[in-house]
Amino acid sequence: MGIDELRARQVMSRVLVAVRPGESPLMAWELMRRAGVHHLPVVEKDDVWGVLSREDLAASWSCSLQEQSERHVGDLLARDRRPRVCPDTPLTRVAAVMLDAGCDAVPVVSTGGLAGLITARDMLRAVAGRVHQDEPQPGEVVTGTFRLEPVSPARG
Repeated sequence: MGIDELRARQVMSRVLVAVRPGESPLMAWELMRRAGVHHLPVVEKDDVWGVLSREDLAASWSCSLQEQSERHVGDLLARDRRPRVCPDTPLTRVAAVMLDAGCDAVPVVSTGGLAGLITARDMLRAVAGRVHQDEPQPGEVVTGTFRLEPVSPARG
């Protein structure tokens, strides 16, 4: 199958870690660290707000940890950079959307909400011909359930 024939659903990542817009940047950073990912979809039920990147988080670190814990990841999303594609979007169009928006990840959204995520790495995998040819099964979107708690050193 040629690159011109590929659709978003064939290259998107399906097992995702997502974060709610009301979570703190510290929580988002910890979720990224624990999951080993560079992007977090920001999702509230079936409403996809956008994708938060490590770069977005790094750019927001200009305040104290206390202020960081009081901020919300939904506020960090660029209002003008919230592209999305549907599962049947041709991969060439996905690439154009990402380039036009200046982002390296885009959520794949269906009528039921977040269906997947396409990153620059997924695009490279497709160009290299490393795409599963069989029809993928729907994935599960996992939202953050961690809670960060301050830990004091033991005295002794």
